[in-house]
Amino acid sequence: MSVRWKPVVTGVVLAGLIGGIGYAVHDRLNAPAATAGRPPGAPPGPGAARSAVVAVQAGTVAREDVPVWFDGIGTVQAFNTVTVRARVDGELQRVSLQEGQIVKAGDVLAIIDSRALQAQLAQAEAKKAQDEAQLANARRDLDRNMNLKEFASRQTVDTQRALVAQYEAQIRADEAAIEAVQVQLTYTTITAPIGGRIGLRSVDQGNFVRASDQTGIATITQIQPIAVLFTLPEKQLPAILAAQARGSVTVEAQDRQGRRVIDTGTLSVVDNLIDSGTGTIRLKAEMPNDPQKLWPGQFVNVRLLSDIRRDAVTVPATVVQRGPQGTYAYVVKDDLTVEQRPVAVALQEENRAVIEQGLTPGERVVVDGQYRLQPGSKVRIVEPVASAAPVGADPAASPAAIPPATQPAAPPAAPHRRPPGAQGVPADAAPADAARQGRQPS
Repeated sequence: MSVRWKPVVTGVVLAGLIGGIGYAVHDRLNAPAATAGRPPGAPPGPGAARSAVVAVQAGTVAREDVPVWFDGIGTVQAFNTVTVRARVDGELQRVSLQEGQIVKAGDVLAIIDSRALQAQLAQAEAKKAQDEAQLANARRDLDRNMNLKEFASRQTVDTQRALVAQYEAQIRADEAAIEAVQVQLTYTTITAPIGGRIGLRSVDQGNFVRASDQTGIATITQIQPIAVLFTLPEKQLPAILAAQARGSVTVEAQDRQGRRVIDTGTLSVVDNLIDSGTGTIRLKAEMPNDPQKLWPGQFVNVRLLSDIRRDAVTVPATVVQRGPQGTYAYVVKDDLTVEQRPVAVALQEENRAVIEQGLTPGERVVVDGQYRLQPGSKVRIVEPVASAAPVGADPAASPAAIPPATQPAAPPAAPHRRPPGAQGVPADAAPADAARQGRQPS
């Protein structure tokens, strides 16, 4: 007699669905009984918390010196910048500078044709010699008139004296003219006014340069030492001024990620005006920049050391939790139960928090796993997960860290349907029929 298997399969599927629905309804009916007497959204009662052991990571409250840093964003600026320009007109005969070269003050950078100025100097010196000869002759005439005594009129003597004074003044003018030309000659040799690094050259050898040119020949920037300009909120100004009154204030320049210190220097200037638009104050720090890692125009993260808290109570930053009543921390007691204790945080950084009130050095606190805790929960302290674990994984939430009493029961296995055509079983055959056809007679 042939058996129709499709109704059988349909019945098995319906039975499975009814069983799942019954399990869900049973769980829903039992949930209100477990949460009876508690307002909606309230955490489980102490009895439920104590009934399960929660795996957490713990740390110890420490006492140490904590530096207080103010963070800002700054721009690197050359300590001095000079544009090298020609101060006399002439042909640029030689260019000694090289782009990117480090020069010292007084190094020769370029030479301008000086033949025209040398000719002017020769003319000025000849004019002086001519005036000196006339002065000598005027003095001899004055001496002769003075020797004549009463035979020379007073007017003649006075006129000769005036002529001598005139020639003396002319000689002083000649000397000034000679000195002016000599100064112009010194400008034909262009030297570095400061030490620093030369930028890109603007004029090549052989060009005619003028003193009125504004572009200049090249630019020298002093980068050792170098300056960093940055801003901080105005509310931090009193602490900065107090730190400056105690002595030199340390300033660090970090890369854009804030992970590596590029250079360390000192605060040199606090601006005399607060920007009312942004509510910030500008500051300037001096960095030695040795070796040359800071570059003019570079953006850096800046940290200013305003103070050092001596013997401060510190915990890892993850210890501090926030709730409706403020900040708190879970303290592990001797019986391995936790206490939710309010704490006052004086300072919190990325990896560390300074506790002003609420914790005592030496106490154990929960570092990770707080989201499964309630006051009075029983805990089991575990070690941090190895580095092979995925980044950001919660060690307390891993199955290995959960005690057997708290691990969820495995759901019942779903019926498995054999693939069509396996061992000659029809595609629409039921599991029972497939099992019968797969068995060998005894």
